[in-house]
This record gives sequence, structure tokens and C-alpha cells, in this order.
Amino acid sequence: MLPTTSKGRSSSSSSSSSSSRPNNPMLLPYLRRIIKWQQMDVEYTFWQMLHLCTSPKVVYQHTKYHKQTKNQWARDDPAFVVICSLLLAVATLAYCAAYDHSTAHTFLVIFSVLLFHFLLTGVFLATFCWFLTNSYLREEAPNSYVVEQRVEWMYAFDVHCNSFFPLFVLLYVIHYFLSPLLVAHGFIPVLLSNLLFMVGASYYHYLNFLGYDVLPFLERTTFFLYPIGIVIVLSPILILSGFNPSRYFMNMYFSRQI
Repeated sequence: MLPTTSKGRSSSSSSSSSSSRPNNPMLLPYLRRIIKWQQMDVEYTFWQMLHLCTSPKVVYQHTKYHKQTKNQWARDDPAFVVICSLLLAVATLAYCAAYDHSTAHTFLVIFSVLLFHFLLTGVFLATFCWFLTNSYLREEAPNSYVVEQRVEWMYAFDVHCNSFFPLFVLLYVIHYFLSPLLVAHGFIPVLLSNLLFMVGASYYHYLNFLGYDVLPFLERTTFFLYPIGIVIVLSPILILSGFNPSRYFMNMYFSRQI
């Protein structure tokens, strides 16, 4: 008889141990392609970025096609990460040009934003969602002859990147142009700043939900919508308390200028 793998949570100990650590045979080829700009599909990446802000379900419909053609859910093209990092660096440079006058501090801010806001936060969130989905949200196998399916760690990181881009547009780009108003004193700046952050955070979690809801072997993916409720509840409390997230984060990096 051919060997089969059960999809249930009561699978063998070797299967359990493999779900507790990422297994990414595509990671090294993915990283090698970062320095090969000619192999990146830049046009398709910008198409994805546009539709993540306007029609995100279309992007994840194409993810299904990618699975059918490449037999993996995750991207094999690092163009999205590279372009998103470049755009984030340019946006941070614009903030530094407007609110900072130190070249050394400018490089420090750009480095910290790229490393902590995007990459390390993305690695942490992707690992958390990867572990959560594989450990608790996979459907039980109807029988022992169903081939086991798992969420790829690289796909979890892709979902974070997809969710981060509209957040970047709202909280880095639009926020930049509104920042003279948002960092001012008074109730209106507090209200507008909290509303902008609420929309950005809520849309991030909504895209996170879409990214995992498209996987046919997961269940109870509405779990990823729960943080939206927390954000909606917290926002009025922060507004009434007078907390201004724009002033908080701008003071974190440009305390001498705000």
C-alpha cells in the first residue's frame, strides 16, 4: 500500500514536529533572485499593489492561479518585497527631509523603519500566523487517505506584505501630506489621526483575513477579523483620552522638531 498522510491534528509525532518550524525549500532561490532585477516582474507587482488598495479579492484570486501553475501558494518573485522596501525608504526620506536636519539621523531612521516596521515585524507576524493556522485552523481530514496541506511560511510572509502595502499608503504617504494638520494641538487633529490609524489597522487585518480565507484547507479564518473589533473599540477611548498617534510616532523619531 502507498504511504499516506493524515490531515488531522492527531497525526504522527514527526508531522507535529514539522509543523512547529518553518520548512522553506524555496527560500534560498527566492533570496538569490533579490539581486537579479531582470528576473523580477515589476509590472505585475505594481498591478498587485494597485488592486490591493482597490480590489484585494482579485489579487487573491490570482493567488489560486499561482497555486495551480507553480504548485505553491507563496510568491517565487521577490519583486513585491523589494519595491515595497524602496517605497518605504523613499517615504521615510521625505519625512526626514521635512522634519529632520541631521544626515546621520536620517540614515538611522530609514534603517530602523525598514528593519523594524516592515521586515522584523513581518517575520514575527508571519511566524505567528503560520504557527496559528497550521496548529489550530486546518480542517480535520475526512479520512486517513487525504494528503496533508499546510500553510507555507513564505505565504504567511506574503500575506503580511500584501496587508502592509495599503497600510503604508495610508499611514506613510497620505499621513505625510496631512501631517502638518495631524500633529497640531486640539481635538480635530486627535480625531483625524485616530480615524486614519483605525482605518489603516482595520484594512490591514481585513487583508490578512482574505489571505488566509482563500486557502481551502483552513477553517475559522474569521479569527483574523477579531482585531478589527478591538481597534474599533479602542479608537473612541483614545480619542476621548486625547491621545494623538501621529504626534506620538513623530515625536519618537523627530522629538526636536514636533
